[in-house]
Amino acid sequence: MSVDAGWEALIEDYGRLIELEQGLSPHTVRAYAADLRSLARHVARPVSRVTLPVLRAWLAAEADCGSAATLQRRVASVRGFFRWAVREGLVQDDPAVRLRAPRRHRHLPTVPGAEAVNETLAAAEARVGDQDDAVARRDHALLELLYSSGLRISELCQLRLSQVDLTRGVVRVRGKGDKERTVPVGLPALRALEAWLGHRDELARAAAGDRVFVGARGGVLDPRVARRVVHAATRAGGEEVGPHALRHAMATHLLEGGADLRSVQEMLGHASVATTQVYTHVSNDRLRSAYQRAHPRA
Repeated sequence: MSVDAGWEALIEDYGRLIELEQGLSPHTVRAYAADLRSLARHVARPVSRVTLPVLRAWLAAEADCGSAATLQRRVASVRGFFRWAVREGLVQDDPAVRLRAPRRHRHLPTVPGAEAVNETLAAAEARVGDQDDAVARRDHALLELLYSSGLRISELCQLRLSQVDLTRGVVRVRGKGDKERTVPVGLPALRALEAWLGHRDELARAAAGDRVFVGARGGVLDPRVARRVVHAATRAGGEEVGPHALRHAMATHLLEGGADLRSVQEMLGHASVATTQVYTHVSNDRLRSAYQRAHPRA
């Protein structure tokens, strides 16, 4: 079922706005637009005639088509759209201001233990010694940097040479919302990065530009390829996880080592400390488990 032309024009205008002003990724903009097109098909009426009961009926109809997280995103899409519509004078009263999504059940992230991560990184380093090729060095540097600095896989693949400061031991990362942050890099990751950069030109072609990590054919490293590298390396290390689990591990292990929550928040690039706070629960669960296993009066 096609979307009314009036709705479609507004959705496209709104999509351009949030991409330019809020720095949202093209993927997020497409998801928001898909939510709004779903709403447009459901309501089959002009934007100015949408009411809160109509929005609630649409959300109820969507309840079987996605998780609680998806429903929350749909609510965010609609609320943002109608705030904009009010500012533009397209509607007089905001019908979405009291629209609420069901609460999300909090799932604690899967976090590999420090020993499992160390085994993965040691195996990746051993492959460098065995194979002595640029791809092995790239994979080792990629894994070390993901765990050392908690980068998102998209941030790692977009990282440019000018953003890496080996002397100061930091990388400058441009993350969600186009916000830049400076993240420290540990010594093992710095050594692996330096070794990779010394061999980068063996792979890199003009298509890679100034990206730090490049694909086996010399172009920009695709995030899907980077994910496969992480899955293969951690599987060989005995506990297969994806790149986001290494980010979880970095945060959890920092907190277990005594780092303060605000510092970890800044390193991860979380807008709210509440997002970072989930890792304190992971740490507490680990500590409780260790206590119950080891303490004679547990």
